[in-house]
Amino acid sequence: MDRADFAARIDHTVLGPETTVGDVERLLDEAAEYGTNACVPPCYVAEAADYAPDVTLVAVVGFPHGQHTTETKRTEAVGAWRAGADELDVVINVGRLRAGEDERMREELADVVAAVPLPVKAVVEASLLSESELRRAAEAAVDADADFLKTSTGFADGGATVEDVSVLAEYLPVKASGGIGTYEDAQAMLSAGAERIGTSSGVAVVEGFPE
Repeated sequence: MDRADFAARIDHTVLGPETTVGDVERLLDEAAEYGTNACVPPCYVAEAADYAPDVTLVAVVGFPHGQHTTETKRTEAVGAWRAGADELDVVINVGRLRAGEDERMREELADVVAAVPLPVKAVVEASLLSESELRRAAEAAVDADADFLKTSTGFADGGATVEDVSVLAEYLPVKASGGIGTYEDAQAMLSAGAERIGTSSGVAVVEGFPE
């Protein structure tokens, strides 16, 4: 894998509660310069798509806790697609899963997946789940026709781990996200089976690629 191939696996991210349109534009400038994708809040998707039409644009849905109603998630997903998003990262309802309501969680995710013609990554917040719960979440995402599994939002305790990535990679392609700040961190996740990396440190991660 050369540096360009590596950079294309990075979703360079700005999702904090104080994010401004200026922050998004700076992120997009960096993504264009370094060859990464960009992951932004849904409220800025239209502006981001206009500002950097050649950058692959990822929008989050149901972020960060996944507790929106199904109708709200579906509307948010469709709105992001129409505004110019290329991919969606949809947070599952972890509370439904923890309560054993796997089918309700799956139905909600399937509803969102069916509403848009875009790749959907199901964000499972792996650090909050036992291995058995993680596998149930992965199975539900497969059944819902999601395209990827994403480990974390970055807004719960813990982040991506090699162990969680290894488990999730048994089911679908994985986006490892949460606590990844260096090239070495990213490479460990790729070696564990991840195909995409989500990080707010995208520039540092790419700059760490060995020449």
